Amino acid sequence: MKIAKIKIENFRGYKNETVIEFRDLTVFVGKNDVGKSSILEALDIFFNENKGVVKLEKEDINKFNSKIGNYDVKISVLFNDLPSSLTIDATNPTTLEDEYLLNDEGLLEVIKKYTNAGKEKVYIKAKHPTNPACENLLLKKNSELKVILGDIECEDKTKNAVIRKAIWKHYEDDLQLKEIEIDVTKEDAKKIWEQLKNYMPLYALFQSDRKNSDGDSEVQDPLKEAVKQILNNNEIQEKLSDIAKVVERKLKEVADRTLEKLRDMNEEAANSLNPVIPPAEKLKWTDVFKNVSISGDEDIPINKRGSGIKRLVLLNFFRAEAERRKEERNVPNIIYAIEEPETSQHPEHQRKFIEAFKELSKTDNTQIILTTHSPAIVKLLDFKDLKLIKKTGNDIEVVDIDRNDLPYPSLNEVNFLAFGEADEEYHNELYGYIELEGKLQDFKNGQATISYSKIKKDGSIKTENITLTEYIRHQIHHPENTLNRRFSYAELQQSIKLMRNFIKRNM
Repeated sequence: MKIAKIKIENFRGYKNETVIEFRDLTVFVGKNDVGKSSILEALDIFFNENKGVVKLEKEDINKFNSKIGNYDVKISVLFNDLPSSLTIDATNPTTLEDEYLLNDEGLLEVIKKYTNAGKEKVYIKAKHPTNPACENLLLKKNSELKVILGDIECEDKTKNAVIRKAIWKHYEDDLQLKEIEIDVTKEDAKKIWEQLKNYMPLYALFQSDRKNSDGDSEVQDPLKEAVKQILNNNEIQEKLSDIAKVVERKLKEVADRTLEKLRDMNEEAANSLNPVIPPAEKLKWTDVFKNVSISGDEDIPINKRGSGIKRLVLLNFFRAEAERRKEERNVPNIIYAIEEPETSQHPEHQRKFIEAFKELSKTDNTQIILTTHSPAIVKLLDFKDLKLIKKTGNDIEVVDIDRNDLPYPSLNEVNFLAFGEADEEYHNELYGYIELEGKLQDFKNGQATISYSKIKKDGSIKTENITLTEYIRHQIHHPENTLNRRFSYAELQQSIKLMRNFIKRNM
């Protein structure tokens, strides 16, 4: 399963429900403290059930909503690339479509609510039958379903999925389908949710300002993340399950012999005791390999190295993964979320990382989510990969960057919108665009002028009054002319804004 969209509500700066679409490569850009990291951390809370990098706290509840008594944090993930079938039990196969568990868009929408930052409550939002005669069937026991079934023809009354299908078919002209939230803590709804959890992608979050400690159980070393992925392989899961069953059987034999001996001495005590052996699926195999690591000189572990080297190793793990996942089939779905991959890295390293992320995102069962403050990284991406996060008052908006909506279709424009980045390259692009369209004189009309000293070919000096934009243009193209003061960054921004506004109004 892959993320198609997420919805965040009442979490940090996300006061109202905010819908965000995802691709196989999604890069969030925007100014500081605008909500980029919150998206990645909301997903960590959702997928890793508050046991990952981020722990949900009461301080995460939106301040404006908490003042009016709304303490429900809501994180929803909408999935595509869904399993073709689910098996509720050994003889009870069904599909999400047959159970009416897809929303209006044909997506699986899983909602997790956290009241007062407490334990999650899970729902599936689906276009589901609401006719009182056939509603809430997923929450009914077999005996209850049989009562509702009555005289309706059904080929197998021992299978709940078959009974539901028969009932819904009987009322197919009056199902009264509506989007509702279905509680997944009861009966077959719970069993389906337990099955769906097996298809959930692994989610690995790499933070930019991560604190490191000896007791940090999360991904400080790529081998720890590799362990998760390796153990999630179906073939290995089956082998581990076989091992667990053998151990369970042997332990039960030991426990039974012990209790049998105890029964000879104190039958009442023996009868009151039962061996408690965790089922195979509850065993934490990752703990067996928790001490795996990559160490350098003198066995210094990764999390004790400098931040630049540590991130260099971690990010090259992604490059290796890109190659491995291209060659291997049946690998588990995984989502890599990386904050600011440019942190502590040389520009050449940044370029190689982005190339690796692009390549990795093209492999099956893989999604990449990045945040960045680097204009250089933005220029290495495609428009379709970028999401701009803007804050207006107390509301956050996450928008696609459609090149056709921009005053000038350039990634420099994206950097200007996201970071307020004004550079000479962008200034040249805008000036050249206006000039090419034959609108340069229209642009200059009515603008204030400043004095500029120009060196002629014969070495004489000519002083003329020109607009600020022309002044900057001349200085960019003739840095050898030192007769004039250098334009300031504020003036560069002002000139860019003037050209952007002119393009918006006139082109």
